[in-house]
Amino acid sequence: MNTIRSLNRRAQLSSERLSELYQVANASPLPAPELLPTVLRELGIVSESLQLAIQELSLQNEQVTRLQHELDVERQRYQDLFEVIPDGCVLTDANGTIQRANCAMTALVNTPTQYLIGKSFSSLVVAEDLLLFQGKLKQLIVCKSRLQTSLDRNEFSVRLQRRPAQIFDAALTLHIIQKPGSSELYHWVVRDITECKRAEAALNNPNYDPSFDRPTYHFSKGEAIPFEPQSIWLVVEGVVKLTTMSERGEEVIMGLVSDGAVFGATLTALQTYQAIALTNVKLALISISEIAQSPQLAQVLLSSLKQRLQQTENLLAIYGQIRVEERLNSFLELLKQVIGQPGDQGIRLRARLTHQDFANACCTTRVTVTRLLGKLQDQGKIVQDSQNHLILLG
Repeated sequence: MNTIRSLNRRAQLSSERLSELYQVANASPLPAPELLPTVLRELGIVSESLQLAIQELSLQNEQVTRLQHELDVERQRYQDLFEVIPDGCVLTDANGTIQRANCAMTALVNTPTQYLIGKSFSSLVVAEDLLLFQGKLKQLIVCKSRLQTSLDRNEFSVRLQRRPAQIFDAALTLHIIQKPGSSELYHWVVRDITECKRAEAALNNPNYDPSFDRPTYHFSKGEAIPFEPQSIWLVVEGVVKLTTMSERGEEVIMGLVSDGAVFGATLTALQTYQAIALTNVKLALISISEIAQSPQLAQVLLSSLKQRLQQTENLLAIYGQIRVEERLNSFLELLKQVIGQPGDQGIRLRARLTHQDFANACCTTRVTVTRLLGKLQDQGKIVQDSQNHLILLG
């Protein structure tokens, strides 16, 4: 640009010089011979200046063309990103008139884009929530300087209409876009939170069941249960045995989980960890991220984790007892609390454990366990039913 200005000044000076020479030539009766070289030199200077100016303008024009192409590419890239955003996105002017809406938004309200453009965004809000929407919007606009630094405070929820006659709960997030030399644009992000609202309402129910409305998985007795990454299993029905392996290659029982209890790889630091179905079991899968986002769900599962911790402490206490008989009696008492079912004769254990399971839990041999269980049976403290389940008497 400075080169253009310099060339322009030189062209003006040359033009003034040529004008002076023209006046001198007209004033003389005969043209002076020395004027011709001077005129040609000045014309050459002007021609050279014009060529340089043309080259500079050509370069600048190429730069402008390249920049315009880059801007078009960037604009198209942002338009593509706007369309593929999974949440609904709407651009409105300061009056709330919709300028643009992405595919996710048209799917949320089940309305084609051409019917949304030019429509007021507030017309999508159900009549009962309209005052709430307008009040929140006014509050956010007044505090718009805060929107630049506190994006977690510019979200609120209202109910929106979905064609033909449906209503859904939506979380609205507002970003105010300042455009130099033009009016503001409002960028709305819209998320369907109907299921979240329903889940929160269920969680607030004192009789809430974490397995409600979740897909369940069935495993047969004796089947190994796989651990899912970043998730935990919730036992809906049945009994699961949790084990690890000692350095001597022996199985060590780490716990028994039944209805309402949870287990998973994320709840242990052991390298070797296995879950075996002691009965036919039904399980529900809960992701760790869902628990992290729902304090209510975490609170419900806290009692289950507390029971698991207490059971682990009981197992450690059993391992520390000196006499084998005491360890076996304590283990039977633990089984009575964890998987016992009251019956006519006594407390029936819901799951069958092998004598080797008892031996592993009591740090002894299978032969010793067989002898001690036979002794308890002779004493009338335990019996077996027709399905070989132990019943604890008295």
